[in-house]
Amino acid sequence: MTADLTRLLAAARIVPVLTVPDPTTAAPLARALAEGGARCAEVTLRTPDAEQVVKAMADRGDLVVGAGTVLTAEQAERAVAAGARFVVSPGVDHEVISRCRELGVPVLPGVATSTEVMSALRAGLDTVKLFPAEPLGGTAMLRALAAPFPGVRFVPTGGIDAAALPGYLNEPSVLAVGGSWMAAPALLASGDCAEIRRLTADAVERSMP
Repeated sequence: MTADLTRLLAAARIVPVLTVPDPTTAAPLARALAEGGARCAEVTLRTPDAEQVVKAMADRGDLVVGAGTVLTAEQAERAVAAGARFVVSPGVDHEVISRCRELGVPVLPGVATSTEVMSALRAGLDTVKLFPAEPLGGTAMLRALAAPFPGVRFVPTGGIDAAALPGYLNEPSVLAVGGSWMAAPALLASGDCAEIRRLTADAVERSMP
């Protein structure tokens, strides 16, 4: 991970994780997140038009936009071409990591075990996504996994909500926390940008020391 993204995540502390089915909602969504105080966002490649969403949000310039749920090197290429400034994968895939390195784009692989952390370290990465954080055991699992790897920083995502956010951010090994509660599917479907803005602002406030 580049120093620039590390600094961004450390400053942002929260990463809205977005699954956006309708690309026409991307611009107002980006505006609502930015007005709520978010500095970056992850758009998952789980919908047919996800690359259009990445492009629409990246073109605005309100946020540093990354692509999530990147499973292949080809997906990484397309996401970067659409404007993604970083790539997030649910697991450690060395082809994805290598292609991102060739593209000059930071990559954040997902881990759930110590073996996967070691695999990421062998690839030259010291910042990883803990996924899915809550089903794995939450902060207790995070502490257990972080203990043998004092130089590794974690970005936990998966099942985290506003109430759990401070507990994760209080962990010394945590760089930032990803979550979808700020722009949940029901809010995206209804186009409730005011509530998205409010929840984002609340998350930003909860993330402050």
